[in-house]
Amino acid sequence: MAKNENRKVYESRKVKNYRELVEYSCKEYANNIAYKYKKDYTAKKVEYIEKTYKQTGEDIKFLSTALLNLGLENKKIALIGNNRYEWCISYFAITCGNMVVVPLDKALPENEIENLLKRSGAEAIICDKKYIPEIIKSKENNIKIIISMDNIENKNEAKTKDNNKTIYEIEKLLKKGKELIENKDTKYENIKIDEEKMSILLFTSGTTNVPKAVMLSQKNICSNINDIACWVKLYKTDTLLSFLPIHHTFECTITFLYGFYSGCQIAFCDGLKHIQKNLIEYKVSVFVAVPLVLETMYKKILKTIDEKGKTKLIEKMIKISSTLLKCKIDLRKIIFKQILENFGGHLRVVLYGAAPMNKETIIGFNHFGIDLVQGYGLTETSPVISAETDKEKRPGSVGLALPSLEVKIENPDEKGEGEITVKGPSVMMGYYQNEEETKKALKNGWFKTGDYGYIDKEGFIYITGRKKDIIVLRNGKNIYPQEIEFLINKIPYIEESLVYSRDKSNTDTMLCAKIVYNQEEIEKVFGKQEESVYKEKIWEEIKNINKELPVYKHIKNITITKEPLIKTTTQKVKRYEELKMVK
Repeated sequence: MAKNENRKVYESRKVKNYRELVEYSCKEYANNIAYKYKKDYTAKKVEYIEKTYKQTGEDIKFLSTALLNLGLENKKIALIGNNRYEWCISYFAITCGNMVVVPLDKALPENEIENLLKRSGAEAIICDKKYIPEIIKSKENNIKIIISMDNIENKNEAKTKDNNKTIYEIEKLLKKGKELIENKDTKYENIKIDEEKMSILLFTSGTTNVPKAVMLSQKNICSNINDIACWVKLYKTDTLLSFLPIHHTFECTITFLYGFYSGCQIAFCDGLKHIQKNLIEYKVSVFVAVPLVLETMYKKILKTIDEKGKTKLIEKMIKISSTLLKCKIDLRKIIFKQILENFGGHLRVVLYGAAPMNKETIIGFNHFGIDLVQGYGLTETSPVISAETDKEKRPGSVGLALPSLEVKIENPDEKGEGEITVKGPSVMMGYYQNEEETKKALKNGWFKTGDYGYIDKEGFIYITGRKKDIIVLRNGKNIYPQEIEFLINKIPYIEESLVYSRDKSNTDTMLCAKIVYNQEEIEKVFGKQEESVYKEKIWEEIKNINKELPVYKHIKNITITKEPLIKTTTQKVKRYEELKMVK
């Protein structure tokens, strides 16, 4: 069992609910910039907008007051749209006003958004204007109030004769809330927050099944923020780039909420293609990412170094800087200044999670002077269960259990591997309107993560695979497909892979792999060829991998493609959808 309440790196400021969090930050960091973004990043002349903590706090109060005067106290309000200032103040206005926020994935198709609105029972929605026509038309959802984050020219353009929905603009509600407060409206001030009741209703990303609705309280998430602050320090001088979908609990808790708690400046990314440019222009010092993005960035760095014929020089400089580090002399930011300028020159730490990452990438970034801190968790745990700290790191592990959590391995085998379970204040209240699934997941306060792994003697947790993904052979041996995928993905021209099993009638299970290659990179190695030639070349690489593995883990069949695997918005492969296609 791992429990680390006496292993804190920092003492954190405790907050019990969002109201405390907002009021403290907006007073303590009043004149600091809370948000910086572009009015229109596609415009020829870029106009930057800055919002101080004081302005943000006032806007939260104005909007919450307006929502309360619309009769929405204790109601569920859906929230969907791009990462933007209006999303952030809406989230706080809802939760600080005793309403329940239902963040939805902006990348979902219309029918899924409609389904989740219906399942949640939301009576109002705050959204980007593009969602309004479909919400207006639908008679299935329970939405009565629609609030647009954008100004809309014609509010009646999407209305039908039979709907009873009313549309508002967030800008006008902010003005209305301000007027109400100036006229002595005290609805917001009189709200008492019950941090133990459901305040956030979150749908899981559904990588293996139908999304479940997770009930979280403000106590759940605030306890997680308190814990993270004991492990990794953010400073009021830090700038974070928000680019992962903000509805997702990883981005929401780490970038948005922990960033706000710490008095940081948050800049909004212009899009996946603009990450590097945004890191430079906003002078980003802290970056919250997923492995796929980091591995792509790292491959580009190595490719540039190789193209300039500087690979041997960089390897030599790495050896020198690593030797100096052992003597506590850190010259990495000087030695690798040119490389670091590709990230803006200010990047000091990258926090990442949501999926495993190649160990070489972690070590590689560290060589250049960028600290990578891995965390692990799930929506059901608000989300972080464990993380490396500013002082203790183990590449390949997912760090140490957070101070207020207990983590244990259930039914460990002879190697100490088993299902990871967790208990503590950040564990969810349960699944909304799904008692059966709640009982399966929670036993005596212990949440069953569905992940397999082990804990080493020093308390570091290692993930070996998802319980649902494990391939069990007829001889009883278990295979974790992610372990083999790691090896395949190390091939330079391979983007990603999926290892799966196919049962044969007379013999044991056959392991197969679906492999995604990078067209540009494979052409550099083998020239322009028919795909059948590429398959032969990749198969030779697979044979070499097989030589390093026990016979029962050998890949016996491969398919290749240049089309990406199906993923969630946080870039996790939707294995169940892929398996439907390959089996």
